[in-house]
Amino acid sequence: MLGFGAVRLRTDMNRLLSLLFHQGVLDEQFLQLQHFKIKRPLTSSLKSSPSTFTSPRSSFETSETYYAKNVQLEREMWDYCKLGIHLNQLMGSSSSIGAKRVRNICAAFRAAVDQNNRPACMRALEVLEHEYCYLKNKLHELFQVII
Repeated sequence: MLGFGAVRLRTDMNRLLSLLFHQGVLDEQFLQLQHFKIKRPLTSSLKSSPSTFTSPRSSFETSETYYAKNVQLEREMWDYCKLGIHLNQLMGSSSSIGAKRVRNICAAFRAAVDQNNRPACMRALEVLEHEYCYLKNKLHELFQVII
């Protein structure tokens, strides 16, 4: 039986997940990852909560790397080929964790890249930065509740 603190954490997590699904930030892929909770080896800091799902976290960290490369490339130069490659990686990474809105803006951004449309790329980059920051903050909040 779960203690009062665990019940409250579960309620907080469910409330946050519900908000993110309602807003279209996450999709069912995130639920599938959560369902398959990958257990991490027990360490002294995790003995109190050994079953955290690390796959979304590691996938998110990978997407952070792709996002940083994307922004740097976008700001420094307009190499549409490299930009397209990084967008594909970010789109795949976002899809793997169920980051629906980030994935969708990546698709729009990719379309602008394919057309070599710099103004549309700049608009897409602004939206991507906003969506990505929002996702990052909410996932960090969620990971704090889980751990």
